[in-house]
Amino acid sequence: MSLKSSLLAACASLALVAPALGQEIEIHDPYARSASPMAKTGAAFMVIHNHGDTGDHLTGVESPVAQRVELHTHSEKDGVMRMGEVEDGFALPADGEIVMERGGHHVMFMGLTAPFEQGDTIPLTLIFETSGEVTLDVPVDLERTPEEGHGH
Repeated sequence: MSLKSSLLAACASLALVAPALGQEIEIHDPYARSASPMAKTGAAFMVIHNHGDTGDHLTGVESPVAQRVELHTHSEKDGVMRMGEVEDGFALPADGEIVMERGGHHVMFMGLTAPFEQGDTIPLTLIFETSGEVTLDVPVDLERTPEEGHGH
């Protein structure tokens, strides 16, 4: 077998392995919203399920729709709710999930490059410590109320 054939075979086998890394991660009911058409910030919500036998860790997020994209959560201190970045990300247990919802964990978009409009989709990449990158298109849903949650 020539060197060129060997390299092609190696690349082909790697291509077959790469998608399997993210297959244990499943994203349910993602949606994004902003407070108004003039808002410079927005957020995305979803349920991330790990079907694997080992835990993982959501370490970061990326999207071209904002100048900065971060993992955020709400917390209470002395009776005051605060929102802030979670630099260490979120643990994703084996056969467990991360619920990203209003008033809790979420993806925060700061410095939107264009307004979020009902029915649009935005590209989002979730970065996991073990599973690598999982890219998805998140629908913009400006009409969903907090009570509607994630449909479960």
